[in-house]
Amino acid sequence: MRASAAVVALCMTGSAHAFVPAPALPTRTKALRTRMSASEEAERIAVNKKDERRRILASPKYNRMGFKSEAEDVSSMMLEEFTSPMVKELKSNSNVLQKGDVTVKLAQDFGFCWGVERAVAMSFQARKHFPSTKMHITNELIHNPGVNEKLDEMDIEFVPVNENGKKDFSAIQDGDVVILPAFGATLEEMQLLDSKDVQIVDTTCPWVSKVWNTVDKHTKMQFTTVMHGKYAHEETIATSSFADKYIVVKDLKEAQYVADYIVNGGNKEEFLAKFSMALSAGFDPDTDLQKVGLANQTTMYKRDTREIGKIFEKALMAKYGPAAIGQHYMAFDTICDATQERQDAMLELVEDPEIDIMLVVGGWDSSNTHHLAEISLNRGIPTYWVNKAECVKPDGSIDHKDPHTLEVINHPNFLPKGKVCVGLTSGASTPDAYMQQTVENIFLLKQLQPAMATA
Repeated sequence: MRASAAVVALCMTGSAHAFVPAPALPTRTKALRTRMSASEEAERIAVNKKDERRRILASPKYNRMGFKSEAEDVSSMMLEEFTSPMVKELKSNSNVLQKGDVTVKLAQDFGFCWGVERAVAMSFQARKHFPSTKMHITNELIHNPGVNEKLDEMDIEFVPVNENGKKDFSAIQDGDVVILPAFGATLEEMQLLDSKDVQIVDTTCPWVSKVWNTVDKHTKMQFTTVMHGKYAHEETIATSSFADKYIVVKDLKEAQYVADYIVNGGNKEEFLAKFSMALSAGFDPDTDLQKVGLANQTTMYKRDTREIGKIFEKALMAKYGPAAIGQHYMAFDTICDATQERQDAMLELVEDPEIDIMLVVGGWDSSNTHHLAEISLNRGIPTYWVNKAECVKPDGSIDHKDPHTLEVINHPNFLPKGKVCVGLTSGASTPDAYMQQTVENIFLLKQLQPAMATA
């Protein structure tokens, strides 16, 4: 019997095991009249930013704890919406599940982290607590399309971005509720919202707040913050807003370039052009790299952050001598445990010789998911980074994002014939239920593979 892709699709939609679609988805401080020294000025800036943040956080309009009266109902809703019987079965069977010709091996650590789960719960609680109040969110709550579409269904409006790439807060009116996402918000955004008569629900991950505290220490000690991260990422934008002077480096290559400039000097114009989007205003590499402190975007590679720290420590020792290193370099551990646990689990999973392909489920704009897919692809394993179940197509193809080129590709006939072992993991913003939906589509596609081969 011959079957076309259209017939296969019809079978899927009419079956109890049909392809599961993705869920429907203040003021500036006035200049003092008396002239201050550079150290006094730096101290003033440090006090302003740190104390300004604390002042805003202490406002009665500011909520960082959620709404206990809504917690029980929201917990039940999240259990129903986001948990997975399949994942429970996998965990009970040493993270292995076989169905027909498909064997799935799940990473030991995966999926929703505590910070993300907390942010989602707080947002759902806010909507239940203010059922008829106009509600906004300043950015994607987390990097997961299904969760963000769920917020949209709850009439939580995303703050729009204008044609110049700037957020437009004009629609936020007195009496509204504004949610700050798990990545945090900039000091400028916090000040703007504080000037309005709105209720703020701050879901910023405590690990991100930990990095902000480290940046406060850098500024107080007149150190420039070297941020390991992506300059356009929401978390890095927020964190850098609390620094006096900063530079963002995305990888070891950029870190080494900056370190070489510290030791040997170089072309200042070239330096400023290279990092034009990743520097604080008025940054001068000839003076602002004499004392540096390390911080990181919490979703970056732990080993890379530590290697970058060693690169700068070595450069500053070469420049100023080992005895003076404490006066020129400082570092604190700001690496997120959840990010590292998922990366370590993936590093272990890619060592399994039975794995034929790797399925990584998570938002295409998720940095931590990007790194998980990168680990697998770098080991030579065919890797498919999908953001929702619908990426697995009825015609046997898959839409996936290449972690190297960042292009979304349609790969036809991606499932090998015969028996196949699928490695499986998901990003820290991915609910287990969304991962299950994707795997169920692969199971079904495998069952239909013989009929499709004769089409």
